[in-house]
Amino acid sequence: MGHRDGHGFVRRDDGEGDIYLSPQEMRAVLHRDRVRVRIQRLDRKGRPEGRVVDILERRKVPIIGRLLFENGVWLVAPEDRRYGQDILIPKNGIANASVGQVVAVELTEPASMYSQPVGRVSEVLGEIDDPGMEIEIAVRKYEVPHRFSPETLSQAAALPEKLKPADLKQRVDLRDVPFVTIDGEDARDFDDAVYCEAYSSGRGAKATKGWRLLVAIADVSHYVKPGEPLDRDAYERATSVYFPRRVIPMLPEKLSNGLCSLNPEVDRLTMVCDMLVSDLGEVTAYQFYPGVICSHARLTYTEVAAALSNTRGPEATRRAALLPHLLQLHEVYRALLKSRERRGAVDFDTTETQIVCDENGRIEKIVPRVRNDAHRLIEEAMLAANVCAADFINVHQHPCLFRVHEGPTPEKRLALQNYLKAQGIGLSLSEEPTPAEFQAIAEATKDRVDAAQIHTMLLRTMQQALYTPVNSGHFGLAYEAYAHFTSPIRRYPDLLVHRVLKALLAGRHYHLGKGEQGPAPARKSGKPTKVQLVETERWEAAGLHCSANERRADEASRDVEAWLKCRYMRERLGEEFSGSVTAVTSFGVFVTLDSLYVEGLVHITELGGEYFRFDEVRQELRGERSGVRYAIGVRVRIQVSRVDLDGRRIDFRMVREGEELRSGSAGRKSPAVQGPARGTAKKATEELAELEAADRVHKRAAKAARSKPGRSPRKGEGREAVSSAKGGNEGVRGAGAGRKNASKRR
Repeated sequence: MGHRDGHGFVRRDDGEGDIYLSPQEMRAVLHRDRVRVRIQRLDRKGRPEGRVVDILERRKVPIIGRLLFENGVWLVAPEDRRYGQDILIPKNGIANASVGQVVAVELTEPASMYSQPVGRVSEVLGEIDDPGMEIEIAVRKYEVPHRFSPETLSQAAALPEKLKPADLKQRVDLRDVPFVTIDGEDARDFDDAVYCEAYSSGRGAKATKGWRLLVAIADVSHYVKPGEPLDRDAYERATSVYFPRRVIPMLPEKLSNGLCSLNPEVDRLTMVCDMLVSDLGEVTAYQFYPGVICSHARLTYTEVAAALSNTRGPEATRRAALLPHLLQLHEVYRALLKSRERRGAVDFDTTETQIVCDENGRIEKIVPRVRNDAHRLIEEAMLAANVCAADFINVHQHPCLFRVHEGPTPEKRLALQNYLKAQGIGLSLSEEPTPAEFQAIAEATKDRVDAAQIHTMLLRTMQQALYTPVNSGHFGLAYEAYAHFTSPIRRYPDLLVHRVLKALLAGRHYHLGKGEQGPAPARKSGKPTKVQLVETERWEAAGLHCSANERRADEASRDVEAWLKCRYMRERLGEEFSGSVTAVTSFGVFVTLDSLYVEGLVHITELGGEYFRFDEVRQELRGERSGVRYAIGVRVRIQVSRVDLDGRRIDFRMVREGEELRSGSAGRKSPAVQGPARGTAKKATEELAELEAADRVHKRAAKAARSKPGRSPRKGEGREAVSSAKGGNEGVRGAGAGRKNASKRR
């Protein structure tokens, strides 16, 4: 794995720690080449440094970059800086490309210790400023499959436009049930519909009340058969990729937006999870069956929230026929929420943003996503269906892909312990922490000014959720078994769950890889047979593939968003904004702007003319002479100084520190958080005088407050870790159900 600074790392096949490669060693290899290395030495921290002894496999994928002409030489500067070297292009290899255009390059000569790699232009993508170019770059940079095979397109074109009478055989007809879909305004594929009604059982004192909740999911498995071109392409993609204003779907549009999408007023095939939910929010009974429905309405979260908040308002009046069922949905949601609280699931919100683009694909504005009860009731309904699917498969002991989210590692648990102690939070974690402990910390700190940062730290402590046939439960949601069932249009694991459910309902066994249904392999002496071991390996490989592609999709989406934000801020160079410190590292502080929700770096050299020491436990930078502290939550005023579009980096310059940070449950002031005001054009003598004055003030304040040291929140060092926590964990509300936010993911 290359690094933009020139060095690299070897990711070992045995899963052990990475091996460092010097810039000199990286001259002969490129990012993602397979190599054999010999460990030469250990650095002062005990980390291995290696030397390349053999190149096993060259990565044979096109490299995306800008075509340049410098000093009479044609070359391509890779857009992915992890490649570390420019690629030489012979004059006869530039095709019809011109200087400055974005191109794809195929290597004709590999890199060596004494020469640069050589290649030829295989595709001209266009100008860097063309609308949508950032997406074209991202899908190739992260090797996201974005073209369906001719066989897949041909198979999709041959599918009928409407249901055939034969499709309705052996299905429960639910077309008279007023199912509705509830999604964001910009949603185009509708893979779930819901219906709820009250029910009662028994008489007198023994009578029980509750709800019948039906969750109908698009029956993608009816059209996508194992081993066919549609299935092969779907498996290769494993997930849809959501970008601003564009989606790279897992299935062709005829299925994702047509035959499989639960569009209103048309008949659609579904797999139905039919549940009975008690007034305590417990699922007392459930069953799965294939059905056919006709969605009565396509509703949005905004419409449903407005109708529920005012049952006599215009939205409620317009949906008068559906309002009783929506009210029942809201009631069952409240019951399911109580059940969530009792089992101690992690349940706290994080701020998510939505990029609004203009017709040219440029950012028009960035706004926070507002979650309401409509989002939450759909989420809880999907969670309940997913849990039932996992339980049904688990009871029948059939192999499948579970969605697993394990608890924190001992190292992360200890780091969180130290963090909580440093912040004066009077709660700690046990040796085997439970989700309820995390939720207790979230509840205790929700009113602090640094609550968002504390919750992010809690998320970072958890591990990333993944797909695996080994069921070890879902830590964040506090479930013993959990599987993804509700989004087969955009997630391949959900499609596999559907196939397994159908096989079990038919009394058969689904054989992954072969595709057919048949009897389960017999066991001998309680030990797995060779056939069973092979099948387990196939499920493990499928889980690794789907998990890796999920991470790839997240990385590609974040890359595009970062490019758009850089382009957005490039037009605001020199402007001043207010913001808060959201992360502290040894090389500076990251600041998120209040109005724009854009994050940038204030390098440590921009903080003042003194030495700053990084406190890893408290996550703060402290000036050794003045005592100035830069910690998470500090209010600052910055100026946009530099935007690196290629490196996806925004640099800020400090104008002045702002308001005092209030920390702790008591809300008392944290001393020594503020530093002296600093102008951008002061003389060194003036700055030195200010620092000396501040130093005297600090010493007096420290002496007076020695018995009550200040508190300051903290966050993790790296930006990638924070992004991974936001994107990979499902213990936080909104991510756990696998439910789509407005347009991107669910």
